[in-house]
Amino acid sequence: MNSRENQQPINRPQANRTLKLKPYAFYLSSILILVLTISFNFPKTNFLKTQLLKHTFSSHPTTIVQNLFGFLHPIKKPQQTQPINPTPKPPNCLLWMAPFLSGGGYSSEAWSYILSLYQHSKNPIFRMAIEQHGDQESLEFWEGLPEYVRKLAIGLYNTRCSMKDTVVICHSEPGAWNPPLFETLPCPPAAYQKFKSVIGRTMFETDRVNAEHVKRCNRMDYVWVPTQFHVSSFVQSGVDPSKVVKIVQPIDVKFFDPLAYEPLNLASVGKLIMGKATQDLETKKKFVFMSVFKWEYRKGWDVLLKSYLEEFSEADGVALYLLTNPYHSDRDFGNKIVEFVEKSGIEMPVTGWAPVYVMDTHIAQTDLPRVYKAADAFVLPSRGEGWGRPLVEAMAMSLPVIATNWSGPTEYLTAENSYPLPVDRMSEVMEGPFRGHLWAEPSVSKLRVLMRRVVNNVEEAKVKGKKAREDMIKRFSPEIVADIVTKHVQHILQKVNR
Repeated sequence: MNSRENQQPINRPQANRTLKLKPYAFYLSSILILVLTISFNFPKTNFLKTQLLKHTFSSHPTTIVQNLFGFLHPIKKPQQTQPINPTPKPPNCLLWMAPFLSGGGYSSEAWSYILSLYQHSKNPIFRMAIEQHGDQESLEFWEGLPEYVRKLAIGLYNTRCSMKDTVVICHSEPGAWNPPLFETLPCPPAAYQKFKSVIGRTMFETDRVNAEHVKRCNRMDYVWVPTQFHVSSFVQSGVDPSKVVKIVQPIDVKFFDPLAYEPLNLASVGKLIMGKATQDLETKKKFVFMSVFKWEYRKGWDVLLKSYLEEFSEADGVALYLLTNPYHSDRDFGNKIVEFVEKSGIEMPVTGWAPVYVMDTHIAQTDLPRVYKAADAFVLPSRGEGWGRPLVEAMAMSLPVIATNWSGPTEYLTAENSYPLPVDRMSEVMEGPFRGHLWAEPSVSKLRVLMRRVVNNVEEAKVKGKKAREDMIKRFSPEIVADIVTKHVQHILQKVNR
């Protein structure tokens, strides 16, 4: 894809500029509506805030609406600094299209790459630009980002590149690629052949890729996947082997550094669902299990609850905290848990239930390391993972991790740095777009054994946690992955420029 016919800059679709040229009367009326909506707590508050978020992300220098956004959510005015890339700009451009504003898995992964490249690329051979693509925007996620990340986002969003000089990365599930199967900005934002190269970055949590997605992968010049598991499953599903490249994920080991944080007061954000709260935390400290996931069957919350509640009681001095959020469901997690326990026939121990807490309020990205810091072990018996960002975040925080030994996590789980959870069998996905695929059924009995082992062998667990952080630094630190990405992009540029 080295066509040089189109010399025009990449045009952002007009939909992303709907507020840009409107008259001041519109802004004033919008401000009035917004203030009234917030004041009276109308249902459309989140919608209006999201529209302001979109405009903030795409408007620089400052506009009236951006000033309003800053007034409602004050951000310290940055000092005058040198502009991004003050050195002579490379002619080539890397346009990274991803759900940067969503806060989901692809969003977190995309930011990890952007920050790694921006902070660690030496003598960059390309400029960087970003574009919101894929999932919906989340105002809470945007506000929870560090200020320097938000400033970088605005700068990179407003970077302009010529098609003929641009490598595009479509970082999302293939259904969002051009032509998209749902409403989103198509990626690439024009015909594939108008760019130097087009790369799809994606992954799957099951044993295969469906036929439609195979076609979309084969339309790309390259398909980046995070693990050897995905290399095998994509090729076996029919994706051209010459296109599939393993590009591991980076983990910000400086941000996720256990020595840099005090633990979060979990009692201030956790809701007790089962068991009794500890009255005196100083004299009766609990061993805290932590799990972070979106509420869906794939994440194995049922396996976790069954194992935990059957293995432990109030007398064991443990607690399980679930940091979760809805996924095509409501937020009534407490009733969901109680109903599951009743239907499962799990009997309450004589000494009472081991306590279960749910944290379903938004935790800002800047506070996430403090959540891990408050735990003694991390556990996630999921049925399939593309990568498992909470797992590597916990490992970077030196937590002993118990996780299903299948799919994405096999790239980094070892017997030395974690507690890999064996799989009992493979089961068929019964609903959703991947119905008929297979994923893992983690062992309930072996999870009970591993959770008990961690509680009874704290020093052994600490040794594994220390080794986990060492492995994250050695294999997945930002500078290492930035070098991997840069070398592959350089290879692409050399190939297309011959």
